[in-house]
Amino acid sequence: MIELKVNGASHRFDGDPDMPLLWYLRDLLALTGTKYGCGMGLCGSCTVHVNGGAARSCVTSMKDAAGKNITTIEGLDTNHQHPVQVAWEKVNVAQCGYCQAGQIMQAAALLVRKPKPTDRDIDEAMEGNICRCGTYSRIRQAIKMAAGVKA
Repeated sequence: MIELKVNGASHRFDGDPDMPLLWYLRDLLALTGTKYGCGMGLCGSCTVHVNGGAARSCVTSMKDAAGKNITTIEGLDTNHQHPVQVAWEKVNVAQCGYCQAGQIMQAAALLVRKPKPTDRDIDEAMEGNICRCGTYSRIRQAIKMAAGVKA
């Protein structure tokens, strides 16, 4: 039996321990904000927080999630008032929106590690999150806004 916390709630899972965390979140818990993209941990659409750090849920197995605290976009701030979410809206980052939950989760994890990130910090942290619409300059602007760093 695998036990874990998702968005603060305790859960138990007795299925395939090799099942990706992404499928558990989407299919069993109906937390569909986390998106399936490449399935190989390369695009960032499936990014969630595992014990506070950004992780690709498509390549994180349930056995690797055992005993951990998982936060999805739905649990980042239930009122959608996390500084990154607020900045995302103010800057109007999203275009198609598909990658944005992963982008936001990656950015939120960055700000925990580096509350006042430089452009280089942002580039390094966000390089594995792909946006097909090319909103990278707005993403950087929103991260700086959320951090209170002059753009």
